[in-house]
Amino acid sequence: MSYIKKTTVEKVTFNIPSDLKKDLLALKDELKVSLNTIYKNALIEYIKKQELKKWEQGAIKAEQNKEYLKECKDMADSGVEFYEY
Repeated sequence: MSYIKKTTVEKVTFNIPSDLKKDLLALKDELKVSLNTIYKNALIEYIKKQELKKWEQGAIKAEQNKEYLKECKDMADSGVEFYEY
């Protein structure tokens, strides 16, 4: 999922508390970037964080699945070589 490359864009409108907007404007001025850049970067980071949570939850489920763990052990003990990409 790459949001860096040029793609079509859509205008989005949403509401935030006034105090948060004030803090954002101060940050924008400090960093010398646009509000659009701050919003876009925040959304990208949020999506990455949610994806990581999904993977972590999947790993926890796999770790708790005795049948899956046995299958993994059997494969590891079979002598078959595994390659990482």
